[in-house]
Amino acid sequence: MNALELRDVKRAYERGRDVLRGVSLDVKPGEVVALLGRNGAGKTTLLRVMMGMLRADSGQVRVLGLDPRREPVALKQRVGYVAEEQMLPGDLSIAAVFDLHRRLFPTWNPLMEEVLCRRFGDLSTRARMDTLSKGQARQVALIAALAHQPELLLLDEPAGGLDPAARRQILEAAISLLSDQGTTVVFSSHHMADVERIAGRVVLLHDGRIVVDSELDTLRESYSLALIPVNGTPPEAIRDLEGCVRLRRKASLWHAVFARAPHETRAILEGRLRIADATCRTIPLEDLFVELVEDRS
Repeated sequence: MNALELRDVKRAYERGRDVLRGVSLDVKPGEVVALLGRNGAGKTTLLRVMMGMLRADSGQVRVLGLDPRREPVALKQRVGYVAEEQMLPGDLSIAAVFDLHRRLFPTWNPLMEEVLCRRFGDLSTRARMDTLSKGQARQVALIAALAHQPELLLLDEPAGGLDPAARRQILEAAISLLSDQGTTVVFSSHHMADVERIAGRVVLLHDGRIVVDSELDTLRESYSLALIPVNGTPPEAIRDLEGCVRLRRKASLWHAVFARAPHETRAILEGRLRIADATCRTIPLEDLFVELVEDRS
């Protein structure tokens, strides 16, 4: 059984303005998946649908074999979730927050709580939530999500707005402490360095659809960018080539992203369109992200 199974999931907040436009996604147990996309691409909506916080307008959603809307309590006891905007009560102390979660989750592990509190050594459990810095509040939320040893961890920009050292501390704590338990992790992030360091798979959302779903190693080895002089080359001819996933014009060049290694892309361009003056190269993850989601110009 997959940890996540989504089939043709659609969600709109207003009639005619879909946020998710038919998302299908399978995630196996133990995978670490990075969810990428511009603001408004649908990442937060998708994570909230997984949690059962939002109902899909159509399609099928199964999380750990459960329907999030029909079995919310059973699901939430098995899932850890950290939102971009924290919702922990400001008038509670850190100790009271942990005590609340301890009562809610039968699988709460006091030893893991202790280990995490030591890792985030600047936390005093007597401190009130409304006195904490943004980074400290994220640390508390992460401990609360991790210490009940979830089968699935969903992180929505958990380290957004934090400095690089704090981001690394938070994300690496999540991944390292759960990896031995086989926990599945899906996290959204705008930071490509974080993604490349800890993710095994990348899912890129654009305009409510998945445009890339690939193992990270495959992305590094099997995608390329071709820079093609315009010179009267019709864009339709390039778009129709096998493996072309995105084409946009930038000044006097066509920027074409291919799901092919550079030498394969070069062979396709030369063999099909007799284009011999294109530059074909591997493409870093951040550049791939920009090429796939920036508006055509």
